[in-house]
Amino acid sequence: MLRAFASAACTLTLGGSVGGCTGAALSSGAATFDAAELSTNPTLLVATTRKPVKDARAKPWYGSERAAKLNIARAKLTPPGDGRFSLSAVGLGDWRLDAIEPASQIGDLYAEPGGTRDVLIYVHGFNQTFESAALDAAKISDGIRFRGETMVFSWPSKASLLDYGYDRESAMWSRDALDQVLTGLMASPITGRIHIVAHSIGTMLTMEALRQIYARQPAAGDRIGAVVFASPDIDLDGFTSSVARIGPLASKITVVTATNDRALAVSGLLAGGITRVGAAEKTELARLGLRVIDASAEGWGIINHDLFLSNAKVRRVIRRAIDGRPIEGA
Repeated sequence: MLRAFASAACTLTLGGSVGGCTGAALSSGAATFDAAELSTNPTLLVATTRKPVKDARAKPWYGSERAAKLNIARAKLTPPGDGRFSLSAVGLGDWRLDAIEPASQIGDLYAEPGGTRDVLIYVHGFNQTFESAALDAAKISDGIRFRGETMVFSWPSKASLLDYGYDRESAMWSRDALDQVLTGLMASPITGRIHIVAHSIGTMLTMEALRQIYARQPAAGDRIGAVVFASPDIDLDGFTSSVARIGPLASKITVVTATNDRALAVSGLLAGGITRVGAAEKTELARLGLRVIDASAEGWGIINHDLFLSNAKVRRVIRRAIDGRPIEGA
């Protein structure tokens, strides 16, 4: 509910235009991002370690249990209406998930072979259903006007505030599957650069997958574009160690932090008082050679854990990172 109100507020403030959230200053020199491809071809690529429910033929599509194998599919979406009198015109419209079309392997996901396609992968965080994760992937892709394929990587979350332990374990259990997805995409001649936006606990499994890939095949990192860690719920000491193990991949990481992130404050308490990366001081992370954006002043809500979805400036950071442009304040 908090996320819905935050998203609506951003849209209302900017006159009902997601384009307003990206900012006119970014339009020059970035023609590839003039319009979100997902809005004109609303097909989301899906990779999930969740167990299908009723063969993924209807809601909830995929549940909270762990699947025996990685599931690959395409999700058919309906974007928000853009008419003057539509709900989206007053900030109340939203994406809708209509159907799931299973695929046999990662290479089958591309609808039209030929040429190269950049891919944006969204790895969700704690307390998410499959559907909410898929729709968040659509929102972030649309919000930054991404031109290319968009994928959601969804791991088994109980979607409950009381199941943090299960979620953390399920996320870590899914790291090999994310490694498999990234490796499969890099093996395809159709794939261009692979960009990753990971949120909360999703940053933990993303870092583990990147660490595994770099250890096995250092040159594979050339295919990785921007890596954005939004509100990373990961142990600061463990993260520091991992950064040292991924070589030049570290220079591609942008971390979005907020010292007033209440969700990470609770997570830190549960972890025995160890600081989470997303709540760390900017100077601590900058010493690791990372680009760091402190979004503490941007949050107006109670929790401030999903600013990458609700805040215009944070979305501009993501867009600039993907476009390979300097990030103000980093």
